[in-house]
Amino acid sequence: MKNILHLLLVVLGVVLVQCAASDLERGLGNEIDWLPLDEGLQVAKSENKVLMLIIHKSWCGACKAFKPRFAASNEIKQLSKNFVMVNVQDDDEPDDPRYSPDGKYIPRILFLEPSKASVMLDIFNKNGNPNYKYYYSDAESVILSMKVASIVGTERNEL
Repeated sequence: MKNILHLLLVVLGVVLVQCAASDLERGLGNEIDWLPLDEGLQVAKSENKVLMLIIHKSWCGACKAFKPRFAASNEIKQLSKNFVMVNVQDDDEPDDPRYSPDGKYIPRILFLEPSKASVMLDIFNKNGNPNYKYYYSDAESVILSMKVASIVGTERNEL
């Protein structure tokens, strides 16, 4: 009886962990290790890793089109291991103006320096609209920015 109870508790724990992780992925891929923003900021600082922040809404047409493209990219999944990955949706979007450097449009992807949690303003969608620098609609542009952020973040951390 004790073994059955123990097994049930283990299974319940695994299910709860998987549910929590799937809640954080919000359509952007459950193979990425997502963290809530507050925890992500702490981990980025302690591990000295760049934080990648995706801000999106559940009702947004552009966000709905973007999410499966992002989630399907194996290269994004691989590159995500170099970052602390955070995505916020709807009411979880922070009110702090630093997270909207050129507007509150969505989706936005920002890269944050680990030590100061400040937005790396020079990492943006080079293929996109200059009026909406942090807007991404395709995986290829995200991959390019992730590669640049990884290199720039490493160089800045070494200074």
